[in-house]
Amino acid sequence: MSATHTLACFLLWISFASQDKTPDITVTCFVSEECVLPCSFTPGGEETVEWFRQDVAVYKFEQNENDDDGDTKRSSEEDSDDKQLAARASVSTHLISQGNATLIVRRSGLKDRGTYRCHVRTSTGEHEAKVILKVKAPIRGVHMELTRLSGYEEMKCTVRDVFPAPRVTWATEPATFEDLRPVTRMLADKRGLYTVDSRLRLLNGQPDLVYICKVTTSYGGPVWTTSLKEREIKGAQGRDLTIPCSAPSYLSSPSLEWSFSDGEDPTHILSYDGHSGRSTSVPLWEGHVELDGYKVPFGDGSLRLMDPKHAEHSGSYVCKFLTPFKTHTERTNVIIDDPVGQRSTAAKPSHWWVFGLVIAGLILALAGMLAYMKLKGSGKKPKNDPEEVTELHSVREPRADACLNLSGVSTKEAALR
Repeated sequence: MSATHTLACFLLWISFASQDKTPDITVTCFVSEECVLPCSFTPGGEETVEWFRQDVAVYKFEQNENDDDGDTKRSSEEDSDDKQLAARASVSTHLISQGNATLIVRRSGLKDRGTYRCHVRTSTGEHEAKVILKVKAPIRGVHMELTRLSGYEEMKCTVRDVFPAPRVTWATEPATFEDLRPVTRMLADKRGLYTVDSRLRLLNGQPDLVYICKVTTSYGGPVWTTSLKEREIKGAQGRDLTIPCSAPSYLSSPSLEWSFSDGEDPTHILSYDGHSGRSTSVPLWEGHVELDGYKVPFGDGSLRLMDPKHAEHSGSYVCKFLTPFKTHTERTNVIIDDPVGQRSTAAKPSHWWVFGLVIAGLILALAGMLAYMKLKGSGKKPKNDPEEVTELHSVREPRADACLNLSGVSTKEAALR
């Protein structure tokens, strides 16, 4: 009988002990935002509220008998992280009398993670609750660009200030059988947040590929997807030009934005709302751009540029398809030829032929002078130098005798033979 009585008392004690104890609560907060750690209890007057993180006090409130507002105390620990946390932690004191001792942590950071304990004493009893705080830095956006810094063209996919470190994968559209070998680097800053840089070298011989970068988190958040395509086209001034832009298959019912840049900050041109099916353009571009709203839901966001001008409409046009967590960008460098400038260049007289004629005339004149001086010099020598003529005749005469003597010798030899 005593054993039964003991067991009954033990179960009753457990029942009373667990009446004012709540199960552990898990709270997930974002970096730099406000965290709310709940703690509810049954008020009984003369409340004292204490919050601990890893058994280190970070907040304390005592209800004084003569002061309804009570007295708030901060942590006096030596750890600088705990002091920094205590300076950002607070409880709405006017709610304590209503049984609410929720702790608010402002500008939360990764160092605030851990197990928190709420301890409340009242005139009627005590209450205790545990809160597990998780802090993460979600993906806010994925940036993609084409670079040539490594000596060859490559796509660069970047994610900044995230925690925990995400996973990056690559794909192409249309799919290719070649093995994609990206190089991914992750670097954490002093706050513990990661910057992820993933690079993929462009495949040779496949200029029309769309390169797709996918970023996923370890805590099961949404998959961020971004893709990019670049091209260059030429048009003639005054002739309508269609700037192509097509959405990849992974996008459905996207919105569309067009922007333009001529070397300065990009300016908005036109936007299309995928839900309403309406497109609006800024006044500066009205009458110069047109979008076929019936084709956009099917992935064709091509822009018609009407009556383009060389000076006004040559530049970079960016088409961007948008859905939550997914973006596709096409950047087109448009060159509008200037026919007036071409005609003026062609009609402008060239003076090189005049220079060529002058050079040719000088060469001919110089050659004529040299020939004249040579002929003039050879004609004056026999008249001015008679001795030289006599010497020439004297030289020639022995040569003639020598020929006669030689002929005579040859005759005698012939006779003897």
